[in-house]
Amino acid sequence: MKLFDKTQIRYILSESKKYLGIEANSTSKTEKIISGIGAMIGILLCQIVTLQYFNTDESLLLIASMGATATLIYALPHGALSQPWSVFGGHFISAIIGILSYQYIPESLLASSVAVGGAVLAMYFLRCLHPPGGATALFCTQGGETVHALGFNFLIEPLLQNVIILLGVAVIFNGLFSWRRYPAHLHFRHVKNQSVS
Repeated sequence: MKLFDKTQIRYILSESKKYLGIEANSTSKTEKIISGIGAMIGILLCQIVTLQYFNTDESLLLIASMGATATLIYALPHGALSQPWSVFGGHFISAIIGILSYQYIPESLLASSVAVGGAVLAMYFLRCLHPPGGATALFCTQGGETVHALGFNFLIEPLLQNVIILLGVAVIFNGLFSWRRYPAHLHFRHVKNQSVS
């Protein structure tokens, strides 16, 4: 005796996918490959820069944060969380809060919690919500002696360099494809100009 028939199994699977938020992905194979190549180029350059300041172990949290940014700006170039102000502001305000948390809160767990919570709050109010910024805040509190010794110099070396690399590669790389202009405003202007012509 069967517990479920095929129709019931299809229904259960369909409902499970909806509860888990698994949507049908209509992204073309070409689009997926382009996104992967863009992210690969961007993160490779970030790793080269970051390794000038930190050893491989120390750089892991920062590279993870940049990897998350790369995922957003190359896989979702028109998304709100991927836009330049979100990327730039999100990383920088989070880093500032992370550095201040480390410097003024002696308890490590509390400092990292305040850094991430404060970063989320500040990003919301400054309209630059960028989830990888939370990881950047965490890096500033948990990144080790090298990042702590850099203090606010971390904002320039290597954070600014990494952000400029990711944004620059995103503008250039996505600009090669008319449907992927970055930032999103360039895409929407391009679409508008095509519809007017």
